[in-house]
Amino acid sequence: MTEPSNLEEKTWPESAERACAYRILRYTPNLVRNEWVNIGVLLFDPRTGERRLRVIEEEEEYRRVRRLHPEADELVLRALRDDLEDRFPSAPAAGVAENTGDWQRLLAKWDEMLSNALQLAPQKGVFAADLDAELERLYADHVAPQRAPSRVGAQGSRAAMRHYCSQVFRQARLWERLQKSVRADEFTFPGDPMRLDYSYRRNGTRGFVQTLSVTRAPADAKLLAYTAERISAKASLKTEFAAVTDVELKMENDRHRFVRDTLREVGIDPIPLEGFSVWVNKLKPLLQ
Repeated sequence: MTEPSNLEEKTWPESAERACAYRILRYTPNLVRNEWVNIGVLLFDPRTGERRLRVIEEEEEYRRVRRLHPEADELVLRALRDDLEDRFPSAPAAGVAENTGDWQRLLAKWDEMLSNALQLAPQKGVFAADLDAELERLYADHVAPQRAPSRVGAQGSRAAMRHYCSQVFRQARLWERLQKSVRADEFTFPGDPMRLDYSYRRNGTRGFVQTLSVTRAPADAKLLAYTAERISAKASLKTEFAAVTDVELKMENDRHRFVRDTLREVGIDPIPLEGFSVWVNKLKPLLQ
């Protein structure tokens, strides 16, 4: 599918599909061999300049890169998303109209600034009604590690949990009220790679929601607790936190008890994934 040549002349209803374009971000550490691995997706509306960017962030994704390229510069990869966003702070992120020619020039700058090991694949077209949902689909198709089919109810990764949480927020019509992928370095220290999945504001309070895979990475509870303490100390508003866990925390399980106590000690409310929709329904009237 190619990008329509008259995008700037069309008007699109907000709920209708729009003609968009995307480019896959590739990592090619050895130019002689010309072997690359896909590490991100840039999706944008050429008519308005609205864009979405997602790059690898899960440990499983970094392990995949290391398997394919043992000499991969992981420090560069972990800083990539923040580096790209910091270099182009003026790029519109949410429906701000921009001349198509300006946007194409911006993309040309992306090509120029990327190192030889980082490349944007040729542009392709796609129709999308929801940029966030389309970004998730493209990322799953082109970047995310492929998994064998698993049994229903199998415990998933944070990426799978975020996908479910995003669907619940959309069904509750709260998606547009949320800030997504909030950088922690606003509250901690420059260079902190951590991001909080969702944030919202209500009646002078700023809330944060983070997915936490207890079965895969229970130690992440300590990182989340530390970050929550820093946010509470530096935020200008009152704060509240929720951690969405992949399993219900049971007190007879030492690992579960460690996670629960670590979270609750700093005021983080643990919410099991199976009860997340109920929690969102209780939050909904507070945000309206």
